Amino acid sequence: MGEQPLYDLAPLLELMALGAVIALAPLLWVWRRNRTAGSARRLQALGLLTLFLTFDLVMFGAFTRLTDSGLGCPDWPGCYGNSSPFGATHEIAMAEAAMPTGPVTLSKAWVEMIHRYLATMVGVLIIALMVLAWREHRKTPLQGMRHPALATFTLLWVLVQGAFGALTVTMKLFPAIVTLHLLGGLFLLVLLCMQAVGHQQAVLRQPPAPISAKLRAGLWACFALLFAQVALGGWVSTNYAVLACSSFPSCQGSYWPDMNFAQAFELWRPLGMLSDGSHISFAALTAIHYVHRLAAYAVVAAMLALVYAMRNQPALHSQRRWLLGLITLQFITGLSNVVLDWPLVAAVLHTGGAAALVTVMTWALAATRTDSVPTLQEDKNAPHGARRVAA
Repeated sequence: MGEQPLYDLAPLLELMALGAVIALAPLLWVWRRNRTAGSARRLQALGLLTLFLTFDLVMFGAFTRLTDSGLGCPDWPGCYGNSSPFGATHEIAMAEAAMPTGPVTLSKAWVEMIHRYLATMVGVLIIALMVLAWREHRKTPLQGMRHPALATFTLLWVLVQGAFGALTVTMKLFPAIVTLHLLGGLFLLVLLCMQAVGHQQAVLRQPPAPISAKLRAGLWACFALLFAQVALGGWVSTNYAVLACSSFPSCQGSYWPDMNFAQAFELWRPLGMLSDGSHISFAALTAIHYVHRLAAYAVVAAMLALVYAMRNQPALHSQRRWLLGLITLQFITGLSNVVLDWPLVAAVLHTGGAAALVTVMTWALAATRTDSVPTLQEDKNAPHGARRVAA
């Protein structure tokens, strides 16, 4: 039997049709629940549901990676040129017989293909969201985060994500590609959350809440720190470096174990290898793990300081509670990954917690704006009458 080509577009139309059929269920649900509501309410409902299902897709993507199912079908977009593992049972059986614990098994093939089905469904929902946004825009021009240009960009980003998904398979789990695929999924959540908040504000006729410039800057700074930490976490996971340290808070009995930072952050290389063809050292895996752990201390401290700064902001009350809960979840699941030998549930929840933190931070930023009205204290150099008006 000849080698399976990495790209086989024969099942592409079938997969697109299957994704459209799966997407009918959420689309019909939105229509039935909002058939008597206005178009703005339907946009809000579809935006929230698409955000929720995209979050589920990110979680299932983590499950796919953590069960080593990313190469369950060694080609793209189908499975041995078929739209489902049903049509590839012979090829899968032969691959499994040759390597019983290898990357291709029937269960792994199904996990991988279900991930692709769900991704196609999300793509169809984002197309529907874009079409509805443009239709509404023709009737009443939409502004800000509701502008259909953002929905159009979101669809283009989904296509980029699809390309990274294909490269994840065809480049055999290249760590940099897999990490970028994860970050791309989180950026997709950011785009969808912005739209969901915009549609909700329109339905509730609730403009962004004014907050101080200092707090707004803190939100942006923590958002940037969080995204960088997620990138480090993705680098740990895609390099399978979680078990390089099996104790906490020390690592290998030391607070500064033997580490090789040059190898650890050589970004463009195959999985488990260096660019010169040699195997990556254990000291490099230790560095990957420990840098993520050290950065976590700083990020948690910054996030807790932000939560404290949000205490007197009624508009951010819900986001503040979510952040506290998710920070706690991240600590528990991160610690469980280390001391309990990387249990699957904890590992998936750790990725889900990171995705939820990014989403909640986006929600906080989208729901607020910088207060441009100066206070009496801030404007004390102004003339007396002007200070009274500002106050």
